[in-house]
Amino acid sequence: MISDVFQSYNILFLLEGLKITLEIGVGSIICSVIFGTVLGVSCHLKIPVLGQISTIYIDIIRNLPCLLLVLVVRFLTPLPPVWSGIAAMSIFTAATMAEVVRGGLNAIPKGQYEAAYSQGMNHYQIMRYIVLPQAYRNIIPPMMSEFTTIIKDSSFVWAVGTEELTGKGMILIGKYSETGQLFAIFGTVALIYFILNYSLSLLARWEYRRLRV
Repeated sequence: MISDVFQSYNILFLLEGLKITLEIGVGSIICSVIFGTVLGVSCHLKIPVLGQISTIYIDIIRNLPCLLLVLVVRFLTPLPPVWSGIAAMSIFTAATMAEVVRGGLNAIPKGQYEAAYSQGMNHYQIMRYIVLPQAYRNIIPPMMSEFTTIIKDSSFVWAVGTEELTGKGMILIGKYSETGQLFAIFGTVALIYFILNYSLSLLARWEYRRLRV
């Protein structure tokens, strides 16, 4: 019966997977924003050597499948499952985040730089206090879109045995055989992903409106 799927122990089992999904998602978001900002600024300022390395990194990573990076990091590093997932997702998403950051930086008028230079500010001070705050305000929508992508793509770590939300769902599927029960499991997993990502989208809209005001 379909009601068997919704027993309390099954729900708790899925929530344990959701906890791991959130750990991977939040960890990847933090790391990719930091790393992506460094890459984006390096490319924007065309810093010698570092800017070229950043450009090559972005071009290579953006043309590789995320699942491949998940497999490589999981099996070629000593990292535990959750940390390998965070590392792989961060490596992959940082390249896209760098392009988002670079786009935000390119949208800042050159007059902002000239005015800051005239006040005796150096490159670091201009980026820290003038340019990056404005750039981040402009790139909140695409950045939040990347956050939802990270949450969805975290399901790839199931392929290497990490029991996050999708992995827990696949384990439950092995316990049931009726078509209705399988649809119930898939539907529950999909609903959890939808609620999580839709909440992020609402948060992005609210933050964007707040910053515009």
